[in-house]
Amino acid sequence: MIEALVSLVMFVAQAFAFIDAISRRADAYVAADKLTKNAWCIILGLGVAAHMLIWSPLSLFNLVGIVAALVYIVDVRPAIQSLTRR
Repeated sequence: MIEALVSLVMFVAQAFAFIDAISRRADAYVAADKLTKNAWCIILGLGVAAHMLIWSPLSLFNLVGIVAALVYIVDVRPAIQSLTRR
């Protein structure tokens, strides 16, 4: 039960980061001195796909995916938001 809840929370965070990355302008990533939009979309998309295939939260792919999503949410997203002010 706890494992399923943790896995669901991880999936929601990864999906949020992926959808947010897709919705941002490509030039904002370069202006914020971050990886390109394509790079972030590939990284986050692979994380979401891996999580859908391997639902275990302790899987190596899922752990890497959640770390990438957290880096995006904590570092990249605020930098882009400060430039675009949507």
